[in-house]
Amino acid sequence: MTAGGWRRWLLAAAALLAVTACADRPEPYRQESYVFGTRVEVSVANLPQAQAAPAVTAALAELDRMHNKLHAWQAGSDVVRLNQAFAAGRAAPVDAELAGLIRLAQDGERNSDGLFNPAIGRLVELWGFHADRFAPVAPPTAALRAVLALHPSTLDITVADGMARSRNPDVALDFGGLAKGWALDRVADILHRHGVRDALINIGGNVLALGEKAPGVRWKVGIQHPRDPRAMAVVALQPGEAMGTSGDYQRFFMLDGQRYCHLIDPRDGNARCRVQAVTVLVERGTDRGLRSDVASKPVYFAGAAGALRAAGRFGIQSVLLVDGEGGIHVSPAMAARLEWLIEPVHKSVLVARAQEKP
Repeated sequence: MTAGGWRRWLLAAAALLAVTACADRPEPYRQESYVFGTRVEVSVANLPQAQAAPAVTAALAELDRMHNKLHAWQAGSDVVRLNQAFAAGRAAPVDAELAGLIRLAQDGERNSDGLFNPAIGRLVELWGFHADRFAPVAPPTAALRAVLALHPSTLDITVADGMARSRNPDVALDFGGLAKGWALDRVADILHRHGVRDALINIGGNVLALGEKAPGVRWKVGIQHPRDPRAMAVVALQPGEAMGTSGDYQRFFMLDGQRYCHLIDPRDGNARCRVQAVTVLVERGTDRGLRSDVASKPVYFAGAAGALRAAGRFGIQSVLLVDGEGGIHVSPAMAARLEWLIEPVHKSVLVARAQEKP
């Protein structure tokens, strides 16, 4: 699918949709862009446009810079350069920002028992998702097994004295699983530096709320069912809260009646979609944007049985999961925050079993 096609699709089917404002209140100032292969919208409230516009422009410019730096297959990006060095058995220089991202990726992999693993770029490439357009073709099983046999891991990487090395040449970094969340926190910092206190940042369905939409009025976001263009529920976000979604409906293809998506299980290299979508709400702590993005991946791969344990490893209790058959599973903490617009036909409560508690 072309980038333009993705724009149209994401506009219609983003996992989290900003809920429209009441007509009797001034609309926030908004700008949109397209980075990290997805739609971005930044809304600033309670400021005149003359102050809001340059703040949002600066934030979007920073997102463009991050996109070019972290691109997983664009020639000349820092990530491509680094992966080429790893494959050749060489060390490569990294700046403080990239070194920090590697360490964050390692923290995420440790915290998820490997269900979050940004070192499996070769698997992503084998499935054809390192491209703006991808064909409905499954890679040979032997090729997948060859990559899995080498066990690529971010923990194979060491960073010291401004240089990064990998003891495993099969490591290929792909920061797609954390870039949006990390960018949420960076954009929030930029807006704060420009005097913005009230904003809603939406990067491809990963959302961070700053302040309020209007005095006494929270920012509301909708949660969309991955097979229905309508929002099935809304959540009123407290200042500083972040929501992250991972789903099988943005980058995918159909083959012989089976859906395959860009969410590739690092345990077996499978891109078959066993879960339709998960949404997590980060209510407290630091790096909320980052955690909302990273945690959604292990929750997705853990499925309904292990979702709360996987989320709990990141200090998250609020989880909504749509399983492969469309059944909806909600944790008690998330249920307390949801306002249902379309009451689910099949809904169950996510409960952590004793042996699954983090």
